[in-house]
Amino acid sequence: MKFELSDGTVSIRPYREDDVQPLFDAVRESVAEAYPWLPWCRPEYTLEDSRTWVSSRAEAWEKGEEYAFVITDDQGHFLGGPGLNQIRQQDGFGNLGYWVRTSCTGQGVATRAVRLLARFGFEELGLGRIEIVAAVGNKASQRVAEKAGAHREGILRRRLCLHDEYHDAVMYSFIPDDPYE
Repeated sequence: MKFELSDGTVSIRPYREDDVQPLFDAVRESVAEAYPWLPWCRPEYTLEDSRTWVSSRAEAWEKGEEYAFVITDDQGHFLGGPGLNQIRQQDGFGNLGYWVRTSCTGQGVATRAVRLLARFGFEELGLGRIEIVAAVGNKASQRVAEKAGAHREGILRRRLCLHDEYHDAVMYSFIPDDPYE
């Protein structure tokens, strides 16, 4: 798949086979910070987990089920991975998620990637709404959503199950008329 969006500082593009090792390295670097909020980013994460993820992305994209991206800088370094999933074409919305490797947090990377991905969802997929759901305790993810211009809609009780424990979550959304760029 040849597709890329850039804001001049970061770019997002679909996964490629040569992303297996960079993904693995980024996940291993980020386990301590990401694991509480991203159950797939676990201490026992393996290179095979990366390989399986990367190899499954093209088919998910082609089926219109999920659109997973790599965030890169202007030198092509792997910074993280945003995506659109839980696409409900009949209702015109999807869920936007994101993570950034630990060494790149606090630099606006996730915020920039979220804005690019929202643009993709509206312009390329024709969605009418994009949601971001973050656990109430995940303050960093909430800051990203707010800085990206998403609208906070409220608290959803017991909305997320992380590590077999239910968490309340904050719902954010974008619609095409929002100033997300």
